[in-house]
Amino acid sequence: MHSLQPLLSAFAPIWLLTAVGYLVSRTGILGEQAEPVLSKFVFHVAMPAALFAMLARAPLGSFANPSMLAFAAGTLAATLLGWAAARWLFGRRPADQAIAGMAAGYVNSANLGIPVAVQVLGNASFIGPVLLFQVLLVTPLILAVLDGGTGAGPAAGRRAARLLRLPLRNPIILASALGVLCSAAGLRLPSALGHSCDVLGAAGVPTALITLGMSLHARPAGDGSALRAEVGVSVLVKGLVQPLVAFAVGSLLLHLTTHQLLAVVVCSALPTAQNVFVYARQYGLNTALPRDSVLFSTLLSMVTLSGVDWALAGH
Repeated sequence: MHSLQPLLSAFAPIWLLTAVGYLVSRTGILGEQAEPVLSKFVFHVAMPAALFAMLARAPLGSFANPSMLAFAAGTLAATLLGWAAARWLFGRRPADQAIAGMAAGYVNSANLGIPVAVQVLGNASFIGPVLLFQVLLVTPLILAVLDGGTGAGPAAGRRAARLLRLPLRNPIILASALGVLCSAAGLRLPSALGHSCDVLGAAGVPTALITLGMSLHARPAGDGSALRAEVGVSVLVKGLVQPLVAFAVGSLLLHLTTHQLLAVVVCSALPTAQNVFVYARQYGLNTALPRDSVLFSTLLSMVTLSGVDWALAGH
């Protein structure tokens, strides 16, 4: 098996930045409004800049490959299970059901996926299509549900018009769409614009993790056994069901090569992305489930990723 040191190094920034956020909130150094302001900065400024720059440079053709079918199958199964559990087991409202589905199936492909892929797979080439899949398909669908589920109950016609305007009102979708258009048109970003977006976008992940840590300090005492059960379901679906479904589809139906299968299962076993917490925070939803899902799925993935590496790579 690979030495665990490089794998642990990939997780270290997550824990350190989350701890910094907790300490910042505990000391009150940034004031009472720091968490919502930082969350808005991530959602409206840093994350759109990062997505625009990434998609504008991405070869969209990499999105179509057999391995992505296996990854998509795992994502779909995990998301539907998370959604179903939130609806029928825990009685959550539609917007929270969408967040629960996302918490169970949306992987941390950027800041954690890249170093893990380099360590386990030798390169991060499969992360690009995974990012495209999540940004271009999963994220707009979830945000559309959130937008409709947190509205003030408009009539059907108004809901349809509101949904059609969603790309113009939502900075994540707007930036992604502009990036795709640039890539499809073969436009090359001016160096000053590209570099500015990179610098601004680089602030997104650390700020999101600090915000996540700040939410831990504000965590209500005694969230209850219902929340613990819901988090447990979410983490088990994310850490075990999603990679197992991807493995079954990739091996039994698509007959992927060993290396392709390893790439699919490793990416499927990545923990819940902190984006889920950011979206819940932005839409004024209960952040306890996404917050705890990010933390505990990250803990579990340290075990599952090592197991996947041992079982499929034979190291």
